[in-house]
Amino acid sequence: MLKGKQSWVFQHLPVIAAAGVSGGPFEANGNLSEDFDVLHDDLWMGEDSYEKAHRILLEEAGQTALSKANVQKEDVQFYIAGDLINQITPSSLSARTNQIPYFGIFGACSTSMEGLALASFIVNYRGADYVLTGASSHNAAVEKQFRYPTEYGGQKPPTAQWTVTGAGAALVSAKAAGPNLLVTTSATIGKVIDMGLTDPFNMGGAMAPAAADTITAHFKDMQLDPSHYDLIVTGDLGRIGQETAYELLINNGLKIDREKFKDCGLMIYKDDQPVQSGGSGAGCSASVLYGHLLNQMKRGVYRRILVVATGALLSPLTFQQNESIPCIAHAVSIEMT
Repeated sequence: MLKGKQSWVFQHLPVIAAAGVSGGPFEANGNLSEDFDVLHDDLWMGEDSYEKAHRILLEEAGQTALSKANVQKEDVQFYIAGDLINQITPSSLSARTNQIPYFGIFGACSTSMEGLALASFIVNYRGADYVLTGASSHNAAVEKQFRYPTEYGGQKPPTAQWTVTGAGAALVSAKAAGPNLLVTTSATIGKVIDMGLTDPFNMGGAMAPAAADTITAHFKDMQLDPSHYDLIVTGDLGRIGQETAYELLINNGLKIDREKFKDCGLMIYKDDQPVQSGGSGAGCSASVLYGHLLNQMKRGVYRRILVVATGALLSPLTFQQNESIPCIAHAVSIEMT
């Protein structure tokens, strides 16, 4: 059901039946390593290119989710996935492997919640019994495309962020029943916000206005107070972006408890890891949500959370055209019943 101008309410409460998370060696040394299902000790993952390794991450996360739910891929109606690489090639190759009818989506680092919102919409309106959705990124593959190959050794400013090598996937179901279920209750679809920033090494600052816009729209559409949620978590704004977004939200009249406003890019790594302003990448919010945050909800730490994945919709082409950075954020609310 549409509520307000840009939000959906999922009356039939689609269930996150299971989730899977895979990661790389840097994530294995990170703050949330215990919440990953699969961790690799090298970036190649047995493949001869980083892009092929990127595909492996998403395949593993999806298969893990299916195995946990004891569901066969033949029983899944749709697969929704995306990443940051040209033409979302790793996601499409993973769809070639699993042979599930496929929607390929691109929302940059907002892809995880774009996919979960669409999967929930489809399941809520009985368009499928099961939808598998996921997002992924690979540090070396993404750096090579958007900035410089890591072998180049280019120095980065403090505003830069570290691309997560990771993938998260969730199986959204219409079939599960009973108490203690993780369900999606609503989604707010963001608008493209462009404040004219052009620095590709300050993604957090560029994305902060989009995050604030979507969060403000969510509470306006849903007619809720921020205290409704135990946690409001952004995708990967990093230190600079998160502080900027919080200031914008206060200026918009939203009184959010600072302790309940967190960022996946600041949660995934330890303080002594050299990630500058924090983590980023399409796999950042996907791996933190489908691993750490859902585990926290199962343990009773949180009952209601709002996950706001943020994305910078730039590319090498937009940079070559001297364009500024268009950004977007999508929000999904998740509850433990």
